[in-house]
Amino acid sequence: MLSLVIPTLNAAARLAPTLKATAQAAPPFPVEIIIADGGSTDDTRAIAEAMGVPVLAAPRGRGPQMTAGATAARGDWLLFLHADTVLDDGWVKAAHAFMINEANRMRAGVFRLVLDDDDAGARRVERLAAWRARVLGLPYGDQGLLLSRALYDAVGGFGTEPLMEDVSIVRRIGKSRLVFLDTAALTDAARYRRDGYWVRPLKNLFCLLLYFLGVSPRTLEKFYR
Repeated sequence: MLSLVIPTLNAAARLAPTLKATAQAAPPFPVEIIIADGGSTDDTRAIAEAMGVPVLAAPRGRGPQMTAGATAARGDWLLFLHADTVLDDGWVKAAHAFMINEANRMRAGVFRLVLDDDDAGARRVERLAAWRARVLGLPYGDQGLLLSRALYDAVGGFGTEPLMEDVSIVRRIGKSRLVFLDTAALTDAARYRRDGYWVRPLKNLFCLLLYFLGVSPRTLEKFYR
C-alpha cells in the first residue's frame, strides 16, 4: 500500500485538482490518501470529505502535519505531497517502477518541479530547482517525496519544524540515496507571481543559508511569512 500524505492549511483554492490527479489514477496498488490539516478556516475540509478523503486534525506547521499524517498512515510506502502540487499522468507508472525495485527500499524518489506559469522566470526557477536537487541533494517539498516506511523510520521521519522540514529530512536521507523520477510535479506559481521571479528565489535561498547557519526554523518561519 502507498499512503499519500497531504498537509493543508486553507488550501481550498488548489486542493481539488491535487486530489483528482491522485484519487482517479487507478494505480495497480492500493492507495490511501490522508489530509493532515493544520486548522483550515476555509472549505478545505469540505472539499476533501466530498471527494471521500478523510481529514486528520494536526498541530499547525508542515513538519508536525507531515508527522501526524505519517503516524496515521498504514502503507509500507509513503508519498508526501503539497496541497498545491498536481502530479502528471505518468506518476503512477513512475511510482510503481520505483516501489517494486528492491534496490529502492532505502532510497527516496522525487519528482521534477514544473511551475504553472508561462513566464520565462518560471523556467529559470525550474532549472535552479533541478540544479539544487541534483548537485546539492536538496529537493524541496513541492517536488514530492516518495520513500518506504522503513527508510522514513530509519532517518527519524519529519520533526516538528514549521519550516525547512523538507530540507531536514532529505539531508538525513542523503544525496546518494535520492532518485529523480522523470515525472512532473506541477506546482502553483502564485507566490512567485506575487513576490517576483527574482525576489522569491533569493528569499528562499537566504532562508536556506540562515538555516545552515543555525537559525531556528521557528525564527525563519516568522521571516518567511
